[in-house]
Amino acid sequence: MEASSSGITNGKTKVFHPVAKDVNILFDELEAVSSPCKDDDSLLHPGNLTSTSDDASRLEAGGEAVPERNKSNGLYFRDGKCRIDYILVYRKSNPQTEKREVFERNIRAEGLQMEKESSLINSDIIFVKLHAPWEVLGRYAEQMNVRMPFRRKIYYLPRRYKFMSRIDKQISRFRRWLPKKPMRLDKETLPDLEENDCYTAPFSQQRIHHFIIHNKETFFNNATRSRIVHHILQRIKYEEGKNKIGLNRLLTNGSYEAAFPLHEGSYRSKNSIRTHGAENHRHLLYECWASWGVWYKYQPLDLVRRYFGEKIGLYFAWLGWYTGMLFPAAFIGLFVFLYGVTTLDHCQVSKEVCQATDIIMCPVCDKYCPFMRLSDSCVYAKVTHLFDNGATVFFAVFMAVWATVFLEFWKRRRAVIAYDWDLIDWEEEEEEIRPQFEAKYSKKERMNPISGKPEPYQAFTDKCSRLIVSASGIFFMICVVIAAVFGIVIYRVVTVSTFAAFKWALIRNNSQVATTGTAVCINFCIIMLLNVLYEKVALLLTNLEQPRTESEWENSFTLKMFLFQFVNLNSSTFYIAFFLGRFTGHPGAYLRLINRWRLEECHPSGCLIDLCMQMGIIMVLKQTWNNFMELGYPLIQNWWTRRKVRQEHGPERKISFPQWEKDYNLQPMNAYGLFDEYLEMILQFGFTTIFVAAFPLAPLLALLNNIIEIRLDAYKFVTQWRRPLASRAKDIGIWYGILEGIGILSVITNAFVIAITSDFIPRLVYAYKYGPCAGQGEAGQKCMVGYVNASLSVFRISDFENRSEPESDGSEFSGTPLKYCRYRDYRDPPHSLVPYGYTLQFWHVLAARLAFIIVFEHLVFCIKHLISYLIPDLPKDLRDRMRREKYLIQEMMYEAELERLQKERKERKKNGKAHHNEWP
Repeated sequence: MEASSSGITNGKTKVFHPVAKDVNILFDELEAVSSPCKDDDSLLHPGNLTSTSDDASRLEAGGEAVPERNKSNGLYFRDGKCRIDYILVYRKSNPQTEKREVFERNIRAEGLQMEKESSLINSDIIFVKLHAPWEVLGRYAEQMNVRMPFRRKIYYLPRRYKFMSRIDKQISRFRRWLPKKPMRLDKETLPDLEENDCYTAPFSQQRIHHFIIHNKETFFNNATRSRIVHHILQRIKYEEGKNKIGLNRLLTNGSYEAAFPLHEGSYRSKNSIRTHGAENHRHLLYECWASWGVWYKYQPLDLVRRYFGEKIGLYFAWLGWYTGMLFPAAFIGLFVFLYGVTTLDHCQVSKEVCQATDIIMCPVCDKYCPFMRLSDSCVYAKVTHLFDNGATVFFAVFMAVWATVFLEFWKRRRAVIAYDWDLIDWEEEEEEIRPQFEAKYSKKERMNPISGKPEPYQAFTDKCSRLIVSASGIFFMICVVIAAVFGIVIYRVVTVSTFAAFKWALIRNNSQVATTGTAVCINFCIIMLLNVLYEKVALLLTNLEQPRTESEWENSFTLKMFLFQFVNLNSSTFYIAFFLGRFTGHPGAYLRLINRWRLEECHPSGCLIDLCMQMGIIMVLKQTWNNFMELGYPLIQNWWTRRKVRQEHGPERKISFPQWEKDYNLQPMNAYGLFDEYLEMILQFGFTTIFVAAFPLAPLLALLNNIIEIRLDAYKFVTQWRRPLASRAKDIGIWYGILEGIGILSVITNAFVIAITSDFIPRLVYAYKYGPCAGQGEAGQKCMVGYVNASLSVFRISDFENRSEPESDGSEFSGTPLKYCRYRDYRDPPHSLVPYGYTLQFWHVLAARLAFIIVFEHLVFCIKHLISYLIPDLPKDLRDRMRREKYLIQEMMYEAELERLQKERKERKKNGKAHHNEWP
């Protein structure tokens, strides 16, 4: 069902109105339309269209030139008049012949026209071409409540267009330094990009004269025609029986190999689009959207929606909005990084680390790791300052607020899009029950409370037991992830000693960095391997639950896959952020894994450098891999298909394939629709927000990736994939709730990263309590003098355990064996009353950390809720426009009702005079 009510809307913006129930009165009383409304093909130059109003009119007039061209372009039947609305593909060798024959016989009975062609490559492959005549389209469009334009709208300029015009004026001032027409669409290429300012209403054959129909062949655009045909195919029987219906079941059991609507011709042309116009909508999308040369321009979302449907259009609208919102986040993150660069020479902590040639640090592993000067970690201390500086806390608060602003303003943007695309009152029709559900529970039936018809029923106990088994499977897979992380931990513990004993001095002197880098790469490989396993397990568990409908199946599968991949991708990052170096004990009393391996310690400059490496490497590698799989894999597959064709037919023989053959050789869209695209971006959103306090450059990397991602996805949809069925949707579905959950989690994790992982709190406590400025209320760099020495504890080397005692005695530093070494902790010296006990400074730091977490979380959550309250979900200009159009509709209905009453009064007077004249 295309709409839940029969309200009147505008083709560009929809109208809320309580008077929709009286729309029939308005229809009956409206006069002929005075202002015509353009159809979709007006965006293209009439002389170059694959199918246009002019073409159709010439066909009706009996011209022969256009039909000849139509016969050769593969978009029409052999007669060149009937446009192909849908393609079915099967193999003659397939044994499901009887089901196909019944199905195709019922297709003809529904009024659809059919034609068959064999493949030019393989005679075993048969293409079934389907065409829906006007009568069929009209009948089912009325059943589906497809909204169509019926009257020109009174012009009303909303405030947001005035605001955008002011922005354009400001941009034009700086045009000499910017690319030509930055961010804007080319009006020369798209002369009529604005949506049609027309009222729309559910199509009705009884009131067909009220709709704007210039030509019946182009009244329903190609996407709508394909959607109507698909709707019909989903309700046609292929066997006698109430459950033996639908194209999806025939695709599942192999009766048909593929089913898809056609692309509108080639996406390339020998002629320039500026001089000769676009050949078709696909060519127009390629030049104005999928081409890499327009990466800096806005997306033509209205064209995307017309060609691919609202569901795909909403994905690209969300992706574009997310990418645009990353600009301020990337700018602030880059500013934090540059602030660290500019203040590096003035950082007292890094200065003290670089000058601490007399401070000897204890070995970071057993036996093979040597003593080292603290000054040897000078480079790592400087790198740490780039990410962990005074602006980090501000950036963490900013990103938490940014996530809220992003989601709140997306709701406003989605409302505008839903209004523009006529989706506000649209509701999905009652979904069909999944065939697997019917097959499993066909013996148990109950009455559907909505339709009143009997349907299969799943008992509550059966559903609960299946959910318990599914939850157990999820828990088991999370345990597998934890086991994988445990394996990485063991690898890090073992290899740090191995690298410390390496022959190459470069690796030996940087054993911890080498361990972290290799561990991250291995972790990435494990992540990618486990992702394949997770997909199979998620499919198994979702099918085990036996969801009733496809949307329930999709939501269940989405939650599992997101949970699996999120835990898989972030588990090692959580370990490094919150566990690495936290439970190692201290020299002389190290905690060990399985009473054998000493747990890994942080680098002398801190654990933040390990977290930065983990996030940077994983983010870059994963985005590179995803981009290759999204574009590289389809390109290779399509190239291999073309290569096989050339080998079979010889390179000297050039075959002109019809459009259905070209599309069949393209890659089908992912089995889960837009799931992979959304999942990739949602995981990136999590990486960008959850640990952003440790890696301020994450938004910048995400921005650069998304600029490529938009055009890459566009290129893939337009050139490498078969045309997906145009589906309707009013929002991004379950993904919005996941985004809100990530936003909440990001506040908590960033609070813990700042308080526990970074040295922000220990530095703050030292500056106000123990430093030179203690009690003075100051916190400048001069107050940090002596911080490094105060943050290191003293250990007596003779207290080492036998298995921890290093091979070197440290005589290479001073000529005599060392007696003491230093380590990062707040513990008493060995000669105190309680050797190696916690100092008072440790408890002050711990209390400050806990207080910071509580204050930070409450403050940020209050700000988030305040922003959510202050930002309305509906923009004021949009609300004003809806109210104005509601008023106009009421005025129109009042005038129509008044005119009807006047006509009735005139009729009564006329009849009264006639009766009076009849008296003798």
